[in-house]
Formats: sequence, structure tokens, C-alpha cells
Amino acid sequence: MLRQLPNLMTASRVPCLFVIAMLVAWGARWAPTLALLVFLLAAVTDYLDGWLARRLGVVSNFGKLMDALTDKILNVGLLIFLLVYPAGQPLLPAYCVFFVVVILVRELLITGLRLVAASSRLVLAAERSGKIKTVLQIFAIAALLLVLAARQDWGWEPALVEKIHIGALATFGAATLVTVTSGTVYLVKYWRVFVGEPTVTPPQTRD
Repeated sequence: MLRQLPNLMTASRVPCLFVIAMLVAWGARWAPTLALLVFLLAAVTDYLDGWLARRLGVVSNFGKLMDALTDKILNVGLLIFLLVYPAGQPLLPAYCVFFVVVILVRELLITGLRLVAASSRLVLAAERSGKIKTVLQIFAIAALLLVLAARQDWGWEPALVEKIHIGALATFGAATLVTVTSGTVYLVKYWRVFVGEPTVTPPQTRD
């Protein structure tokens, strides 16, 4: 059972998406705070699953692929959700739709590239810029959920909450920029794989 724990932690990020969405949509007192805590827990598993897999010596191709995929499902799913909720006062303004679509397209392209590589029994290593992209997305979403919790549960001053919101949107903008840049670098580097000419060596570490 312990040897399956890293993969279970990886898979847990998918149900976390629905739990967070339910809590935000619910709107009850302390629901936003719980949503923030669940997201932070999910973010911690993003680090712990890989560390634990290496510690237990159970690094697998399934883990490498699913780790990256569940990150995308959680982060992109929440960004889409926050374009609409909380109802009447969404945390991401309407103009962010374009940026979320750009992020979604990038993630789908990279996932497609990974699947093409997997069909040739290759598991592509994550680029450093891709890891930075994920961290920025996590910080942006956490800051947005913090805004909601501070506004509805904690009674912080509106001026302070507004400053945090601006910082969250700035972080989201930086995440979008790095997402596009890292995706471009990834596609250029592994373009031969994308067109069916694999020339790379599978990495030995968990993605």
C-alpha cells in the first residue's frame, strides 16, 4: 500500500478540484477558507508525490505522466471556474478569458506531445520553465482564493483585500507569460517527437 501512495497522492488532485469548486459555489461562511486549505493541501501533494516516489524507489511512467496531467486538470479547471464564480463577483475579470484560453491551449498541446512521446515509450522531462509556470499558477490561484476568504470570512479591510487581488492578477499575468514561453520552448525542443521522429532519451526522474 505504501508503494502506491505517490500515485494516490497524484490522483487526489482531481477530486480536490471538485471539492474546491463546490465550496466556492456554496458560498457559506468559512467555505472559502476551506477551499483555500484544500487547494494548499493539493499543492503540497504536487511536491510530496514525486519526493516520496523517489524515496520509495517507485518512479514510474504512469506517475510521470499523471503528475503533469493532474496539475493541469487542477490548475486550469480552477482558473476556468474562477472566471464565473463566485456568482456576481468572479475572482477573475472577464478580460482574463483570453489568457485562460491561451493557457488551456498550451496545456492541451503539451499533453498531446507527451502522449505522442508515450506511444514511442518515451517520457519527456519537464523543463525548468514549465515548473516555474506551475508554481506561478499555484500562487495565483492561492492568492485569488485568499481574496475570497479574506472578503467573506475574515473581515479584512476592503483596501487591503483589493491590493491582494491586484497582486493575484499580476501573478496570474506572469503565469500566463511563462506558460506561453515554456510551451513554445517545449514544442521547439521536442518538435521531432511531435512529428513522429523521436530522438530523445527518456529521463530517469519523475516529472
